[in-house]
Amino acid sequence: MRTQARALAHAKTEAREKQRRAHVLYSAVSHSKNNCLVEKTHTANSAASIRRATPADADGIEALYRELVDNAHVHVLPTHIADIAKDPRAALIVLEHAGALQATALLNFCVDAMFRTQPFAVIENIVVGQAFRGRGAGTELLRYIEDECIARDCSKIMLLSAVERGDAHRFFARCGFTGSKKKGFIKYRRDFARDNDHAMESPSQ
Repeated sequence: MRTQARALAHAKTEAREKQRRAHVLYSAVSHSKNNCLVEKTHTANSAASIRRATPADADGIEALYRELVDNAHVHVLPTHIADIAKDPRAALIVLEHAGALQATALLNFCVDAMFRTQPFAVIENIVVGQAFRGRGAGTELLRYIEDECIARDCSKIMLLSAVERGDAHRFFARCGFTGSKKKGFIKYRRDFARDNDHAMESPSQ
């Protein structure tokens, strides 16, 4: 009985430690004075940093999004960035250097019932500014994301990329993503809106 009790206590301790590590990036530390957690990276320029977005980043993120899509409805709200920062299942991430946002990605952790309690991750709206490509920013951003997914014990990371973005596809492949095992399908709001759905006035990309 004592052996079983010690084993149970050890298992509980390991579970608590795993949970602590999984949520370390979302702990109270990330909600300090500037409400963001800064992580130094090993980019080509050591002054670059990867961190959580803050409301002050809204204009810079919107500018990056406008490089990604040609859509007049793109509008990044500072208040919504603040809401995302409080969500433990989402992370709006930016790579910054010398006061300029060079890259961004939205990381979502999705609950899943297939593999015990393991979530899976979805990356959306990943973009490196045209002027900063080829300098390792995208690679470092994805490494940062992978570290977060390891901390959260994710079973996989998924992303979608427009079919015409060949350069992006080759980049994702170099980073270990494969586009040959599954096929993604997407249906935009305008395509499933109902007759009384006023949100159809703001189509997606």
